[in-house]
Amino acid sequence: MKIYTRTGDDGTTGLLGGRRVSKADARVAAYGDVDEANAAVGFARAAGLPAPVDALLARAQSTLFQVGAALATPPDRQSGTAPVSAADVAVLEAGIDALEADLPPLRSFILPGGAEGAARLHLARTVCRRAERAVVGLSSREPVDPLLVRYLNRLSDLLFVQARSTNRAAGVADVPWKGGPS
Repeated sequence: MKIYTRTGDDGTTGLLGGRRVSKADARVAAYGDVDEANAAVGFARAAGLPAPVDALLARAQSTLFQVGAALATPPDRQSGTAPVSAADVAVLEAGIDALEADLPPLRSFILPGGAEGAARLHLARTVCRRAERAVVGLSSREPVDPLLVRYLNRLSDLLFVQARSTNRAAGVADVPWKGGPS
């Protein structure tokens, strides 16, 4: 199979099911942002994160691929099988709860950064938030399973807590935001 087809040279792409749309279409932007979030999670994982963090992210990457496929499928072509379940969201919540139990409570906003793995997790979090915004934008135009938005929201929360946990494991303190202009 060739990687290039030349069919997108006119600025269009094919959705799953065959319909062609502009590469600037809200649906394409949404699944593109989810794909970018998946790549950012992979980039974070390449930093050699602690095993419990990495295991949860491996599962999340697979789920993000399913979310992207669902978004690449027009509503009239979807099979009715949801790519994400409430149980998938619950797994993320359990991961958040387990990590937060070992972290000091937040008393202010913190600046993204710290150890390399944590900085990469913060980057993945911001990309995931962008994907969430794109999916919300799409849902204002076309039907979108609300669990997709909930999953992306919870995944970005998980990435934030994982970044804090990774910093703690590396002996790096959170850097509080001092607020206001300098």
